[in-house]
Amino acid sequence: MLKILKYSFYDLIRSRWSYVYFLFYLALGFVLLFLNNDVSKAVITLMNVIIVLVPLIGTIFGVMYFYNSKEFTELLLAQPVKRSSIFFGQYLGVAGSLSLSLVLGLGIPFVVYGLFRSDAIFDFSLLLVTGAFLTLIFTALSFNIALSNENKIKGFGYAVLVWLFLAVIYDGLFLMSLIIFEKYPLDTFSLVATMFNPIDLSRTLILLKLDISALLGYTGAVFKQFFGTNQGFLVSMLMLVLWTVVPIWRLVAVSKKKDF
Repeated sequence: MLKILKYSFYDLIRSRWSYVYFLFYLALGFVLLFLNNDVSKAVITLMNVIIVLVPLIGTIFGVMYFYNSKEFTELLLAQPVKRSSIFFGQYLGVAGSLSLSLVLGLGIPFVVYGLFRSDAIFDFSLLLVTGAFLTLIFTALSFNIALSNENKIKGFGYAVLVWLFLAVIYDGLFLMSLIIFEKYPLDTFSLVATMFNPIDLSRTLILLKLDISALLGYTGAVFKQFFGTNQGFLVSMLMLVLWTVVPIWRLVAVSKKKDF
């Protein structure tokens, strides 16, 4: 598995798109942090970019890599190598390279800004953690979709649809539910619905880290009461871990049974 992981990782690291991805976040981080007097506003802007762009890039890269390396994968399947090692290694290679580009691209501006401007910037390291989690989650989801669909067009379409649902449609349905059932107690429903969407969960954690939950009204007070505690933070991190582990487990399980 380690050899497959190294091959996939170095294959993507040598790709020009990895450098474009890295340079985009590097430039964005420097521009927003050093040309903005308010660190919180810069972090909010970065958050809005990350929670939309990172899942999309992870989804597209995962699907494209799976289908483009299909012939090489079939060659590996003919060798005495475990199927789980092949697909898990490829997944780690893709997710690892994307996560590295993101963490280094934003981490370098964070470190430079902290050394020359304010140590408070290191308090927003949660931005990098949630970004890495979103990369791992959506890359795993895209691998699952591609593995379950032989047709490239269908697989690509389903993957983009999953991203669109979690990034846009889910929020619309969530808000509609809050409006329709506003007369009922929705505290527990709001917390559970947030945890069932990794994008919303990441956004909520970052906003609470910025301590601007008051701008979210009553819902923000409920989130602050739960997510603001150590127990709530641990539960949130556990949910992000589950969002990562469950698709990986399914990827390994399906690859063992699938007839190639």
